[in-house]
Amino acid sequence: MYIKLRAILHLIRFDKPIGTLLLLWPTLGALWIAARGLPDSSLLAIFIAGTFFMRSAGCIINDLADRQLDGAVERTKTRPLVIGTVSVNEAITLFVGLCLISFVLVLFTNTLTIVLSLVALLVAAAYPFMKRYTNLPQLVLGAAFSFGIPMAFAAQRGELPSALWLLFLGNLLWTVAYDTQYAMVDRADDVKIGMKSTAILLGDADRMVIGALQAMCLLAMFMAGVRFELGWYYYGALVVAAGLFFYHQYLIKDREPAACFRAFKHNQWVGLIIFVGIVLHYHFS
Repeated sequence: MYIKLRAILHLIRFDKPIGTLLLLWPTLGALWIAARGLPDSSLLAIFIAGTFFMRSAGCIINDLADRQLDGAVERTKTRPLVIGTVSVNEAITLFVGLCLISFVLVLFTNTLTIVLSLVALLVAAAYPFMKRYTNLPQLVLGAAFSFGIPMAFAAQRGELPSALWLLFLGNLLWTVAYDTQYAMVDRADDVKIGMKSTAILLGDADRMVIGALQAMCLLAMFMAGVRFELGWYYYGALVVAAGLFFYHQYLIKDREPAACFRAFKHNQWVGLIIFVGIVLHYHFS
């Protein structure tokens, strides 16, 4: 029983919360902006729990899609579906269960949020398969990782103000940047097995394009701050985020896999800093 539980926790990356955090900070930031301060406690609980459950479900569908290929990649060769500690049927059952739990949570919001959640699920489920057909799977992941933003506004306000799409765009650009760093870790193995990614597409232009994406992300977030009338705590957070982006460029300068993975993981601090800037703005305004 203990071995099975440990395998399931490995399957949903319970020991690697970075994915949950990268989803959570932008979603909470959007929820704070939508509420113009501290959001409803019930919505806060729904979005925190839903983020964890859907990220876990996303890990499962990713591993189901890649189970025939992960054994050939150094970083993924010990995943539960590869070594058989979790069966395909068990993984499918867990995936469906997590999706149903998430859907029940969304039912406590409103119709607009429910519709957006269904679209978000379709986009998230499509992502693992995009790696076979397009060199831009990170763009699909960016969309999937940004859907919490309109959902937060829909749940809190019951509407989708146009300015939220600047937050959506900024988050999408940021996601493509950090997931390209992530893809740089597996680039050599992915080329061998025929998988596609922005890291492979960009080649030696990877650092330059990541830098451009990071700059455009900050511009979109700045414009969102203007539209939502956020103050200097928020803009100060963007300055700190810019400094972290420069640090990421330093880390990936030699394109060494371990350093690229370190840069990817460090993005959790970018999300946290921007979220803190939003919270401080509303706390002191």
